[in-house]
Amino acid sequence: MKLLVIFCSGIFFCSATLPHQDDALTKSMERGKLIYAENCVTCHMGAGEGVAGAFPPLAKADYLVKTPEKAIAAIKFGLSEKITVNGVAYEGMMPNPGLDNEEIADVMNYIQNSWGNTSNKKLVTAKMVEEVKPKK
Repeated sequence: MKLLVIFCSGIFFCSATLPHQDDALTKSMERGKLIYAENCVTCHMGAGEGVAGAFPPLAKADYLVKTPEKAIAAIKFGLSEKITVNGVAYEGMMPNPGLDNEEIADVMNYIQNSWGNTSNKKLVTAKMVEEVKPKK
């Protein structure tokens, strides 16, 4: 009987928490898509393909997978250093778009789960963005 109670409790816990994570990610991605359309699409294009030699792709971008903190920092503070995305070097400047931590989290969730990218359903939160500090 105890085992049955523990089993049922586990099922209840998983059903209460896992859908919430998916729901939160889905809602964040919806908001992020709008933010992307307003702030990022001009350079990184509609399907995240970027512009060869000028603006790095976000679609299937190893930079997002390997260094998500750097991607967050680029959105949060802008970027003026050389980066390599999918083996191609980019030296252009990305201005700070002036987004708050929640907006940055939303656009990161959208980018990391679109165009062949996958974050394995890991939710980027405003708290995570807040913890990213400028490079010294």
